[in-house]
Amino acid sequence: MFINMSEIKIVEAPPGIEGNGFFATSLDKAIGLARSHSLWPLPFATSCCGIEFMATMGSHYDFGRFGSERLSFSPRQADVLMVMGTIAKKMGPVLKQVYLQMAEPRWVMAVGACASSGGIFDTYSVLQGIDEIIPVDVYVPGCPPRPEAILDGFQRIQDLVKNESGRRRHSPEYKELLAGYGIL
Repeated sequence: MFINMSEIKIVEAPPGIEGNGFFATSLDKAIGLARSHSLWPLPFATSCCGIEFMATMGSHYDFGRFGSERLSFSPRQADVLMVMGTIAKKMGPVLKQVYLQMAEPRWVMAVGACASSGGIFDTYSVLQGIDEIIPVDVYVPGCPPRPEAILDGFQRIQDLVKNESGRRRHSPEYKELLAGYGIL
């Protein structure tokens, strides 16, 4: 295979101080870059969106290329809670407990119409979106969403992680957000 050198694009260096033999940037940016490519997701799958997530983990879509090869089935070791599928109101307290068991910083992704808004199940027994009980960072639309949409949502999470200040989680606004959900 021959590579045409004129097709290779060199990207600009991130903002920082450059010199001969060194590059300096802020600690927040370095930590954010490392953290964004080493996330351990916890899949909380209850229905058809979980099947699409399984396809995302397969070799064709290869979820592992984003630094998330290792799924965590323990909330204490997870960074990203991926809620996929219909959440019944009786399951709400369990989901909230799983969220609370995760260490800070933690992010939440609502995958599919059911997790985002209750989907087609506008009934008394189905939670009309997980954002009624826990804060959500990224919503992935679809019923069920294609694996490409799940990958795109995960990349949005990576962007949030990469650009988040280390102090945001200790801000009064964040504490007020959690207090709104009854999380202290």
